[in-house]
Amino acid sequence: MKLRIGYELHYLFQHPTPAILMLNVHASRVMDLVLPDHVATIPPVLLSGYHDGHGNWCTRLVAPAGAFTLRGDAIIRDSGLPDPEGTRHWQVPVEDLPDDTLVFLLPSRFCDSDRMLDLAWQLFGMTQPGRARVQAVCDFVHRHIAFGYAHASVGRNATQAYEERRGVCRDYAHLAIAFCRALNIPARYCTGYLSDIGTPLPHPPGDFAAWMEVYLGGEWQMFDPRNNKPMIGRVLMARGRDAADVAMTTTFGPNTLTGFRVWTDPVEGGG
Repeated sequence: MKLRIGYELHYLFQHPTPAILMLNVHASRVMDLVLPDHVATIPPVLLSGYHDGHGNWCTRLVAPAGAFTLRGDAIIRDSGLPDPEGTRHWQVPVEDLPDDTLVFLLPSRFCDSDRMLDLAWQLFGMTQPGRARVQAVCDFVHRHIAFGYAHASVGRNATQAYEERRGVCRDYAHLAIAFCRALNIPARYCTGYLSDIGTPLPHPPGDFAAWMEVYLGGEWQMFDPRNNKPMIGRVLMARGRDAADVAMTTTFGPNTLTGFRVWTDPVEGGG
C-alpha cells in the first residue's frame, strides 16, 4: 500500500531566528519514498542539512521575522501489515551489550531512570526477563496513564508522568523507556507518522506519534505503550534518548506556533 504523509506548521517570529528541523523520514525508510519528503518554506529560505549523532537527518535554516510556514508532503510505500513482533525474546546481559547500546541504558532529560530504579524492580522484578518483561512494562504504562491532548506538557518527565497518571504518546514512551533502562534493558525514543488504519471512528486530528525501540536478543524491536497493540502505517522519522533529541523544530528565539496539521492517509488505489 501507499501512504500520503506530511505536515504544515505555521509560526510567527518576532525577528530572524535560527532553527533546526527534524521533519524528514528516517534513512531506514528513504528507499520506500515514492514522492520525496522535501521541506518547503513560505517564504522560501536557504536550507542546509546534516546527520546528528543518532543518525537522524536535520535541516538548518533562519526563519525571517513575521509569518512563516513549514510544509512537507510525500508518498511512501508501506507493507500495509500490522507492526511485526520480534522473534528474539531474550534479554542480553549488560556485560554482553554492544558498545553503541550502552547510552540507551543511561538516564536522560525526560527518562530519569535513576529515580525509578526501586519502583521498576518492585513492579517488574518478578516478571520473566526479556520480551515478557518489556511487555509487562507496556501493559502497566498503557493502563496507568490516561491519554488526552489537553494533558500535553513539554516539560513532563517520566517520574512526573507516573505521578500525574496523564499525558500524550511521548509520556507513555518516556515512562516505558525509563522503566526498561532501570531494568537494564536498552531503550530508545522514536517519533514519526502513524496512521489510523484499522482503528474505530471517529479518528482524532492528525499528529506525530511516539513509541520506543528496545534491544532484545541482539536486535532493536519496536514497542508502542500508548496503543499497546500492532498498528498499521508506522513511518519512522527519528530516534534518540528521549524527546529532547528528536524535537520536530528547535528554535533559537521567541516565536508562536499558530497552526499545526499532520496527515498519514492511505492513497486511493495505491497498492
